[in-house]
Amino acid sequence: MRFSQLLCPTVRETPNDAEVISHQLMIRAGMIRKVAAGIYSFLPLGYRIIQKFEAIVREEMNRAGAQEVFLPAVVPAELWEESGRWQLYGKELLRLRDRHNKEFCIGPTHEEVITDLVRQTVRSYRQLPLSLYQIQTKFRDEIRPRFGLMRGREFGMKDAYSFHANWESLDATYAAMSRAYEAIFKRCGLDFRIVEADSGAIGGDSSAEFMVMAATGEDAIIHCNTCSYAANLEAAKVRPSPVDSGDKTPAYASILTPNAGKIEDVTAFLGRPAEHFIKTLVYMANEVPVLVLVRGDHTVNEIKLRHVLDCQELSLAEDETVKSVTGAPVGFAGPVALPAAVRIVADAAVMGLADAVSGANQKDTHLTHIQPGRDFVPEIVADIRDAIVGDACYHCDSGTYQILRGIEVGHIFKLGEKYSQALNAVFLNAEGKEQTFIMGCYGVGIGRTVAAAIEQNHDADGIIWPMALAPYHVDVIVLNTKDADLVAISDRIYQTLTENRIEVIYDDRAESAGIKFKDAELIGFPIQVIIGKKVKEEGLFEIKLRATKEVRLVVEADLVSALQDLIRN
Repeated sequence: MRFSQLLCPTVRETPNDAEVISHQLMIRAGMIRKVAAGIYSFLPLGYRIIQKFEAIVREEMNRAGAQEVFLPAVVPAELWEESGRWQLYGKELLRLRDRHNKEFCIGPTHEEVITDLVRQTVRSYRQLPLSLYQIQTKFRDEIRPRFGLMRGREFGMKDAYSFHANWESLDATYAAMSRAYEAIFKRCGLDFRIVEADSGAIGGDSSAEFMVMAATGEDAIIHCNTCSYAANLEAAKVRPSPVDSGDKTPAYASILTPNAGKIEDVTAFLGRPAEHFIKTLVYMANEVPVLVLVRGDHTVNEIKLRHVLDCQELSLAEDETVKSVTGAPVGFAGPVALPAAVRIVADAAVMGLADAVSGANQKDTHLTHIQPGRDFVPEIVADIRDAIVGDACYHCDSGTYQILRGIEVGHIFKLGEKYSQALNAVFLNAEGKEQTFIMGCYGVGIGRTVAAAIEQNHDADGIIWPMALAPYHVDVIVLNTKDADLVAISDRIYQTLTENRIEVIYDDRAESAGIKFKDAELIGFPIQVIIGKKVKEEGLFEIKLRATKEVRLVVEADLVSALQDLIRN
């Protein structure tokens, strides 16, 4: 490709609405352009990168035994009503009506459609296991689309689904898909981790996320500094604290704490650290108030809490509700001497406290010398908090937790019978009896992975593409287009590299060398071949590596083999 013919409108200034580096650089490098909030057009270089990643995904999915299909983007409401997700999915589901007033949605994911397809076409256990995948555009009506391709409303996804006669078969395919995902991200040259995760709106029995490590990552990843355990913050398990007998704790007593309704205020007032306090919050779980207790230095993990309470709707109670339940304004609630009967859910760390402090259910008043188990008994004790740095590892005896930042690019789920039961998707088993399919689900964000690669691979000058994703491997730069000899040499080199099937772009523009170098660095071509005075005077071609800035000099006879070696390695 000749640069003079390429649609690549590079921009020197950083766009005002681009918050993260991948968004900034993809716009500046002429790869994407915004159409509406969270919706982007891909220009030639951007789409070429997308196609390269899709090709890698296809190869690894096919190698794992999956078959490619293509499902409709517009899905009838009846299928989502069958699964129970039509209302559950909420406002992110883009709903519409056709001319016959029938309801549809733009698919954000395709569990319902694929399950419907399989229930119509697969009748016998002899046809199982079956894995199907597609690469398709999805739409989720994010309330705040941001970060370019990282959190858009319209986005590309590879979603795969597997169908099984038993759990052992699902386990085998789940493991195979995990290996396929590892191969995908390794081929892309990305630093990633596999972490335990929550299944979220997709549902299912267990799941794992594939996280690309990046300092700008929006997700916190808990990992052990000794063993291999890693988990998304939403799912990270916390080792229970030892329970103190409380034998030496005196009877609780009240103490005035004027205007100290926040943990930081009351800790300062009483001169005691936050870990001695019981933080009491009132939540509405399926419209019923629940008292939730965590240690003063901990944070409620609402994902864990939702699972413990087995509720779909969970939110903090309004101030009026807090007062009606506890008898006090917000900031002074506590689990002792409640004026009304209410469920109490306590984090396990709370039960490890002795001589604790909490609100007294009276304005400007707290209680000291509280002993959990003696002064109050929760209905439920469970792990309902966020893990923090320094927590003891749940999986080993010697490790402690650290936090990394990451970007979710893949997610695999064991769905079980969640969708097959809801849609009555059955097959005949070996005994000739109807049985519901056991399912798995496996997703990769296409544009999101490309953006994550940029977040992980860039410098002050622009993008540093891993070789597998680079739009072109080699950028041939002729420094002076007014020099007919240099142009002739450059034309010849471009032709030679093309004939040797090297992916090459030829910067033949009548621009200054400075502009050409800046564009090459910004776009991130891994290798530059610079054709200037050294070629004419010494017969030497400069090979410059984008990642390391290293410059090598080779003669023309060695140029092709030198480039092929660099591309392979």
